Amino acid sequence: MLSSRWQLTESMGVLARRMPAENYLGGLSYTVYSHPLKQISMRNPYFRAKTLDDLLRSALQCIDKYGEPVKASKGRTREVRGVVLELTNARARLSRTESRGRIFSCIGELCWYLKGTNRTAFVAHYIKAYRNFSEGGLVYGGYGPRLFTNWKGVQQFENLIELLRQRPSSRQAVLQLFDSTDLAKPHKDVPCTCTLQFLIRGGKLDLVVYMRSNDVIKGLPHDIFCFTMLQEIVARIMSVDLGIYKHCVGSLHLYDADKFKADSFIREGWQSTKSAMPPMPDGDPRPAITLLLKAEASVRRRTYNDSKRSAEDASSPYWADLIRLLKIFNYRRRRKKGTLIQRIRAEMASPIYDTYIRRILENTTTA
Repeated sequence: MLSSRWQLTESMGVLARRMPAENYLGGLSYTVYSHPLKQISMRNPYFRAKTLDDLLRSALQCIDKYGEPVKASKGRTREVRGVVLELTNARARLSRTESRGRIFSCIGELCWYLKGTNRTAFVAHYIKAYRNFSEGGLVYGGYGPRLFTNWKGVQQFENLIELLRQRPSSRQAVLQLFDSTDLAKPHKDVPCTCTLQFLIRGGKLDLVVYMRSNDVIKGLPHDIFCFTMLQEIVARIMSVDLGIYKHCVGSLHLYDADKFKADSFIREGWQSTKSAMPPMPDGDPRPAITLLLKAEASVRRRTYNDSKRSAEDASSPYWADLIRLLKIFNYRRRRKKGTLIQRIRAEMASPIYDTYIRRILENTTTA
């Protein structure tokens, strides 16, 4: 029985199909037909990079070149679909740019998740835009209750840890955020994230996240920060190394109203690849997270006692730095704020955060 064969000549952009024209004893003869290939736009890109900034640059350039106009419920966008962004160094989760370097709001949103709450007042202290999605003082689609509380009778995070302990190679270690009931009636906000899958392979913990929708400017930097932090938390609990992070998006888009922000980011040029946060300390980080959340609440409510600094003193340098960054964010509106912030700056254990502190100080002196 004869079968047709296909050949692809990439250099010529031609698809040639070799069709058997004659069958006779001793062999085959072929007639060759060539057809020009249709130009294919890059609509399902896969990007791999060492830093968040490099991924952001690739995503923005892709949207600018291949994005299709879509009128969404929140405004006009340009969209690419089926995007995969791979961050090979999951600790390089911070943007070093002036326009997207949002470490303070990233830490604030992470604390909101870890606290297991969806109260609007908490997260709006760091990201005011959340007020637009408030329903009765709550953000319906908030991730915290779904991940860290008894949500619909299930303790997702604790169940995941127990599963990985019993079966480290399991493919079932999945946290679900978007739920079928989210479509039962309209809400101002439903989760953009569908699932987070944790995979221990080769002694490292990889994380694969699937997003139904992602705003490349406002959402992506915060999402990658929070999810890679969660990835490292799980890795420390499981006593394995930190692996790669993959961010899969159904609709990756840029709102027309944010085009100037994207242009500003691109104009800032390439950033240093030495932008990774220090490694999270070995051991279960949950006791340290409890201290972090206690300190965050008191700093936000302006009841933190600077003379005692019990949470900082009881924490490792890694977690103490996060508390200090929260203090800097909250002290920026106080009298003598420059002096207060400079003092905290001198206490920082890691130099990686100095860029963000310097910007706060510059804004303080020019305000």
